[in-house]
Amino acid sequence: MRKRALLLAAALTTGLLTTLPATASAAPSGLSGDFNGDGYRDVAIGAMGADAGSVRNAGAVVVLYGSSSGVSASRKTVITQNSTGVPGAAESGDRFGAALASGDLDGDRYTDLVVGSPFESIGDRQGVGTVTVLWGGPSGLSGGAALPQPPASELNEWGGYGSGVAVGDFDGNGKPDVTVTGQNHTHLHHGPFTRSGTPLNHTGVGELGTTYEVAAGDLTGDGDAERVYPYLVDGDPGGTIAYFTYDPGNWDAHPESDYALAGLPAADGQKAVIADVNGDRYGDLILGDYEDPRSGKPGGHKGGQITVWYGGANGPDPAQQPTVIHQDTPGVPGAGESGDLFGSALSAGDVNGDGYADVAVGTWGEDLGSVQDAGSVTLLFGSASGLSAAGATSYSQDTAGVPGSSEYRDAFGMTVRLVDLDKNGKADLVTGAGYENGYGAVTVLRGTATGLTTSGATFLSARDAGVKGGDAFGWAIAQ
Repeated sequence: MRKRALLLAAALTTGLLTTLPATASAAPSGLSGDFNGDGYRDVAIGAMGADAGSVRNAGAVVVLYGSSSGVSASRKTVITQNSTGVPGAAESGDRFGAALASGDLDGDRYTDLVVGSPFESIGDRQGVGTVTVLWGGPSGLSGGAALPQPPASELNEWGGYGSGVAVGDFDGNGKPDVTVTGQNHTHLHHGPFTRSGTPLNHTGVGELGTTYEVAAGDLTGDGDAERVYPYLVDGDPGGTIAYFTYDPGNWDAHPESDYALAGLPAADGQKAVIADVNGDRYGDLILGDYEDPRSGKPGGHKGGQITVWYGGANGPDPAQQPTVIHQDTPGVPGAGESGDLFGSALSAGDVNGDGYADVAVGTWGEDLGSVQDAGSVTLLFGSASGLSAAGATSYSQDTAGVPGSSEYRDAFGMTVRLVDLDKNGKADLVTGAGYENGYGAVTVLRGTATGLTTSGATFLSARDAGVKGGDAFGWAIAQ
């Protein structure tokens, strides 16, 4: 059976445990990604099929708090829709935690977390989807508010609204905004936000096809974030790539908004991340085209590939020749094999502290020897000449020092996140193995001046993290 990435049904049977971090005594750091304001970035991990008490498959979010020694199971919070102050109620199949994004929405210098529940029902309408904000504070994430729903007429049943979320300052007013995607609807919430979850205003985003994904970042160097929506339309099975940039004079073309839609007709991919890999202060668009070429999809590379479209003052030039990297690129470990899914997960961060963003590429369908779908992660380094295969390294559970061992369908690399958790100026790798032991797990490798090290690697299973049973811990990691 042909493998598809990430949007798969989950069937978890897990219990919940909450352990709060120590209260921060100093003023909040204001550091992006720091939920409790102690000066260390934290990481939020979704377990969208976790049980909430007796409610099966409702979903949960596990927050691991950073420290000088990184993260551990002893400093965590587990949140469900049954947690105190969180709106709504846990219901079977909601998939709370299926999509995650972070930002300081209310301006209190504590980072907040945006959580998608793409199959939450509203009234008698099944699987419509909702989005919740969990508020940061001195004790970490607690309480929350629901973001306003689009009109019911704009959301399909089982449409998965909340499958994709992203945070960024899209209009240049210095306040974070939130965008949400689902199968048939994409929405934009403008900040600032109140603690009731009320944005300054909110509106639908037109002109897109079916999309479950979104990435945000500054492609033009003007300080405003662009929104990139990979979406599917008939006749383009490789994924149409379009992005919105702030353009308040664009009323004639888009009377419903202050944004202009730009496309990259030659680009393909269904995953995206934005980061400056060549140090020119323009964000670059990295796309994951992880599906194999086939009769209906002639483009791409066997086993998957990524492409880098370099940003500029006017965004990525559609006429440029992008950088293309796959497992048959000289210097990249491994080889392109059918169903590898190279590029099915992407994250960017400066692992070695040289000032250039590096890129982690998940390949959760990678076979290792006779072990099918064991999974791996490849680290590619940025440089003044862009992203390259020079010095590329690959990690799996067969790599010396990485906890565990490769087993059938562990799916190591299903999700990836590069984030500096110990404040040493080097991004660490957090990667999810979505099917590990039938429950899911995450592994953390620390960043150093020479790249990632397996020394002191951290492994947390779903049970270590406070969710028991099932197979969806690590299926989402907040970017």
